[in-house]
Amino acid sequence: MPIALADIVAAAGRIWGAIETPVRLSTWLSAPAGVVQLKLETIQPTSSYKIRGAWNACARLHERHGVDGVRLVTASAGNHGQALACAARHFQFPLTVFVSGEAPRTKLDAIRDWGADLQQCLDYDEAERQAKAFATSQGATYISPYSHADVIAGAGTIGLELYEQQPRGRAQNLRAVVVPVGGGGLISGIGIALKALSPSTKIIGVEVAASCPFTRSLEAGRLVTIDVKASLADGLTGNLDPDTITLDIVREVVDEIVVVEEDEVRRALAGVVAHEHLLIEGAAATGPAALLAGKIRADGDIAIILSGANIDADRLVDVLGRRI
Repeated sequence: MPIALADIVAAAGRIWGAIETPVRLSTWLSAPAGVVQLKLETIQPTSSYKIRGAWNACARLHERHGVDGVRLVTASAGNHGQALACAARHFQFPLTVFVSGEAPRTKLDAIRDWGADLQQCLDYDEAERQAKAFATSQGATYISPYSHADVIAGAGTIGLELYEQQPRGRAQNLRAVVVPVGGGGLISGIGIALKALSPSTKIIGVEVAASCPFTRSLEAGRLVTIDVKASLADGLTGNLDPDTITLDIVREVVDEIVVVEEDEVRRALAGVVAHEHLLIEGAAATGPAALLAGKIRADGDIAIILSGANIDADRLVDVLGRRI
């Protein structure tokens, strides 16, 4: 394991640019046999969980090098770029973000607003290739949105919080945690934390049918390249870095990965807005979608990670309009 519980505990003490987010009970999603908790990463300063890993990575670089000679570059579907731009501005690191042209405008505008140099690419896979080439040619430090030990440790602080937020004496009753899966950094961090603190808690990932590289790679027993389609859950789409550390971590700490369809994500997003009165993006709707579609069961206490809220207004209106 490249990351241990101690690394996640250290990250929790380092990332004051993020906040401890609450859990909220969902009467809409809960069933007689189980209580569903929603972990509200949507209220982070950059409206997604990504600030945790981005801040931890920048803080670690600052501890080792100060600000002299540090130049950052990353690839992003939007949320990581925004979070890293926020953290980089605080630590005074210049940052270039190569981002998928498919990213919502709200994410692109936020990256610019935080002062990063934004380079738009055809899709996420191309953004990742160009960012890594830029790091090599310019001597910049590449901060992967998912395959980076400090980024994963930062994401893992969600697992620490979930464990500590359970009612006294009931932490071991948390049957499962349901996590959106894109590059695997979020579920890797949460899985490492909770398997150390509560081994009986199942870690369940949710991918979208439009982009499910973990499902296909785990079936094949090796990393495979997939044909990525467009998805409402734009933050989860793209192939995995050939050098990713997350595939091996996921094999170790994740119990199950399920796949949801686009119409299931759409209905779940509209349902969360209507029943929970919460704004979420497509990636955050995948956990509720898996539960509503019967792909996971609430037969005990479970927690669902609502990972972010960065969705364009016109896309949200379209989703809600189709529901009506």
